[in-house]
Amino acid sequence: MSVLAGSRRTRANLLLLLAAAIWGFAFVAQVAGAQVGAFTFNSSRFLLGALSLLPVIAWLDHHHALTRAERRRRWRAVVRPGLLIGVLLFVGSSLQQIALQYTTAGSAAFVTGLYVVTVPLAGLVLGHRIRGSIWAGAGLAVVGLYLLTMIGGPGAINTGDLLCLISTVFWTGHILAVSRFSRRLDPLRLSVAQFVANSLYAAVAAMLVEDAPFAGLPTVIGPIAYAGLVSVGVAYTLQVVGQRDALPSHAALIMSLETVFGALGGALFLGERMAPTGYLGAALMLAGIIVSQLPAKGLRSTDRPAPTPGAASTRVGATPAGATRARATQAGATRAVATRAGATRAVATRGAAIPAEVTRAESIRAEATRAESACPEAVTSGAAETHPGVR
Repeated sequence: MSVLAGSRRTRANLLLLLAAAIWGFAFVAQVAGAQVGAFTFNSSRFLLGALSLLPVIAWLDHHHALTRAERRRRWRAVVRPGLLIGVLLFVGSSLQQIALQYTTAGSAAFVTGLYVVTVPLAGLVLGHRIRGSIWAGAGLAVVGLYLLTMIGGPGAINTGDLLCLISTVFWTGHILAVSRFSRRLDPLRLSVAQFVANSLYAAVAAMLVEDAPFAGLPTVIGPIAYAGLVSVGVAYTLQVVGQRDALPSHAALIMSLETVFGALGGALFLGERMAPTGYLGAALMLAGIIVSQLPAKGLRSTDRPAPTPGAASTRVGATPAGATRARATQAGATRAVATRAGATRAVATRGAAIPAEVTRAESIRAEATRAESACPEAVTSGAAETHPGVR
């Protein structure tokens, strides 16, 4: 590897690390935003997140000289999938935001991070073969989850951790849905569509169940700005740029650190502390997440950066949710520039119609690297937090 290539890869890894830190600290913003209703907060931040991606889309359209007709065609193509995926994103993000009223940012970060393990396990239902490393990672994660959440003994999981655990089911469904649709759609536009849909669903829910919907927004403008503009707009862009030169396996592991940054943010800014067993549980969960993403020996030859724009085929192997954010470990699985973002969590695209710079789309809590690294068998057809993920 040349010095130039090594330098670009180092820069890419640092950009992905910064994106993971932004997504992790977004849990702190979500806790701070609990002063208003969960639906009010999510409706506002996801709308802001969608708006923050529009300049990126406009720049890429101009950069690749897309005609006005082609731009309109791409927007029309993502409307229906966005409405559908937005339902899963709405339920997952709502459960997570409500959960943060009852649990800590650190616990929420680690429990939510289980989607990296549950996505490949969901492949069993679809008839996919599961690698031994995934089973080992799942075992470590389950033991870690018990130590982290069952601090009062068996069956003593608190309401917030339980809601976060349930939310992983919807994050998993969200990632798989994004994987399916992102094969043929513009991932950034798909992210905007699902963010807007989620914002609309949350707005309706706020008006139905909250006493004073949208009344306290001025008091949480900072957390909403961070969760919407920084966590989605800035972190998503960092991931898109970083994944061009990063190895998929490296990207997946780096973005797994989102959970660590979530716990670190809770300790630094919210004064959160865990019991000794909680720290052990968190360590085991992180180990499980990392182990589950170890590539099979037969896949090592595919562990290379995405091709340059215009290549006949582009395949991002891992975020958010990563995608991305794999997110994908987030994105092929996408938390989701979800999200997870968190939204952005899963994307891999084919053909020159969608350039390599945008082969990653989340949300929320976004993102494609995490999913593909976590379950290459489940995303072999070009599908791959990042919300994400969308966060």
